[in-house]
Amino acid sequence: MNDFRTDAALPAHDLGCRCALHSRRLFSGALFAGAATGGWAQQPRQPDEGVRGDVGGASRFSKLVPAEQVEKAAAQQYAQMMRQAADQRALAPADHPQVVRLRAISQRIVPHTDEWNARARNWRWEVNLLGSPQLNAFCMPGGKIAFFFGILHKLQLDDDEVAAIMGHEVAHALREHARERMGKNAATGIGASILSSLLGLGGAGDALLNMGGQLLTLRFSREDESEADIVGMELGARAGYDPAAGVRLWEKMIAASKGAPPEFLSTHPSGPSRIADIRAKLPKVQPLYQRAAKPPQRYAPPTG
Repeated sequence: MNDFRTDAALPAHDLGCRCALHSRRLFSGALFAGAATGGWAQQPRQPDEGVRGDVGGASRFSKLVPAEQVEKAAAQQYAQMMRQAADQRALAPADHPQVVRLRAISQRIVPHTDEWNARARNWRWEVNLLGSPQLNAFCMPGGKIAFFFGILHKLQLDDDEVAAIMGHEVAHALREHARERMGKNAATGIGASILSSLLGLGGAGDALLNMGGQLLTLRFSREDESEADIVGMELGARAGYDPAAGVRLWEKMIAASKGAPPEFLSTHPSGPSRIADIRAKLPKVQPLYQRAAKPPQRYAPPTG
């Protein structure tokens, strides 16, 4: 852990895409077996509870790009980025306190994901911490999660605030926003060559490389971002984390950015607008939080 550096100049990742990075050292099957197979019991969904009614159906554009290919490309890109971080000693080891913390929070969130996307129950979920001062975090298609040290340290996030960020990022993956944006690109001709390759009309290997590159530059719409906010609120609430933490999180973001759009969510609605939207949805998710089992352990943000 002493070799882990937190000031690495890692390649910039376009936060508009809400993706992630990857490492081969992540969750092992044993580590995550309890969460994936029912270590945390799901709450039965009651009629008209939560935010399901505020979220639309799957976009027709997402069907233009096979989910399996998007997830495979994401895994390859994630692995490459983690190798780059490891080369700079900027990939935190499994026993780092903040890695333990992030994985504990994710283990509570993940069991509630397959209600939003049936594919999630077969994803190989991974969580890593990258030693960069950037205010950054993401989740790639297929459940590849990463946080940058800077967002935990500079904002001194408590567990509820970490869960708010993680829930938001996971929601992007569950709602397949990256796949939808890639489908829109293909439909307008921007990604026609990639789509042709995926349909057997070209080199599939090159297509995956190109797709992985797209995952680093896609920018989600404000509608995508707002949808991820409210789905993330429900995920966190069901996992036992206070959904009102989103208000505190954004107050911290606004203060840290001195009124400018923070790099973490540059395409999102403005801070005041987002806070108002979160507050408006709280009555729908607070009952889920109130009856959810609460985390048996709380963790502190990094010091020093």
